[in-house]
Amino acid sequence: MNEPQHEDQNKTIAPAEYIRANFEPSERIAVLARNPRRGETIQRISTTAKVADTSFQEWMRYKNDHDGCDIYVGMNALKATAFTRTKQDVLAIRHLYADLDHDGSASLAAIEKSTLVPAPNYVLNTSPDKYQVIWRVEDIDLAQAEALLRSIAREFDGDHAATDAARVLRVPGFINKKYDQDFLVSARRHSVSVYHARDFKLPAEPVDSGYRQARHLPPQPNRSAPRQISQSERDWAHVKSALASGADPEELITQLAHSRASDKSDPQYYARLTVTKALADLRMHKPVSEGSLVLPSEDEREPQR
Repeated sequence: MNEPQHEDQNKTIAPAEYIRANFEPSERIAVLARNPRRGETIQRISTTAKVADTSFQEWMRYKNDHDGCDIYVGMNALKATAFTRTKQDVLAIRHLYADLDHDGSASLAAIEKSTLVPAPNYVLNTSPDKYQVIWRVEDIDLAQAEALLRSIAREFDGDHAATDAARVLRVPGFINKKYDQDFLVSARRHSVSVYHARDFKLPAEPVDSGYRQARHLPPQPNRSAPRQISQSERDWAHVKSALASGADPEELITQLAHSRASDKSDPQYYARLTVTKALADLRMHKPVSEGSLVLPSEDEREPQR
C-alpha cells in the first residue's frame, strides 16, 4: 500500500484536478448543480475529460458564483447508455465514502485512527464540522460496495442516507450555498492508493440489518402489528402510476416537492430523485416519455450570459 504523499496534504486541489484524479478520462460521470433556495436541480452526464475541460468548468463556476448553486459529482462511473443516475446506471464502483454530518470532527478522528479502514484518499471539509471522506477502490461490485458503505457509516456515525452507489458528493473548490453563510469546500489528499475490499476490515452490513435506524436514536420496540406503509412508499407508488399514465415528470416533481415541503430538508431533491428513479424503473418494462425532465445530455451547454 502506498504511503500518503505529504506534499499533497496541504495542497489546494482545483475542481478539474480533483475530477481527473478520481476517474478515467473516458468514464461517464454525473455532475449536479442544485439551487437550494429555488429548489432547482440540473444534472449533466458527460465524460471525465469533458467535465474537466475549461468550458464545462466555467459552466460549473458560473452556476456556483452567479446562480447560487451547490456543485456535486456522482462518485461512480456510469454506463454508456445512462441518461439518469440510478443504481441500474452504475457501470463500475470507483469510490467508497462517508458523509460525516453529526459531530464530524470526532468521526473523522476515529477514521484516521482506525485500523478497520485504510487512509482515505481525500477528506473534504464541506461546512463547519462536516466532512466527506473518500476512498478510491477497484474490483468491488455494487452489492459489496453498498454493504461496506453501510458498515462504514454505522462504525463512524456517518449519514445513513449516503450509502447508495448512485450518491453525489460535493466538489472541492466551490462554495457551499446551502447555509446562510457561504463556505468554501476544501479537500486534503491523504493517500494515492487504490484500495480493494480486503483493505476494509469492517463486516459487511446486510441490506436488512436495520441500519436505516440511525445509531444515535434509541431502538424501537418490536410490534406484532403489520408494518405501516411509509409516506415515501406512497409517493413512489403514486409517481409510478402517474408516469405510466403519461403525466409530465416536471409537474410531478413540482407537486411532490410541494407536498413534502414540511418534512423533507430538500423537498425538491427528494421529488426529483423519486421521479427520476421511477422513470428508470418503468424504462425497464416499457418506453416512458420523459417530458421536460431536466437531465441534459453531455452535448448540452449553458447559454453564454
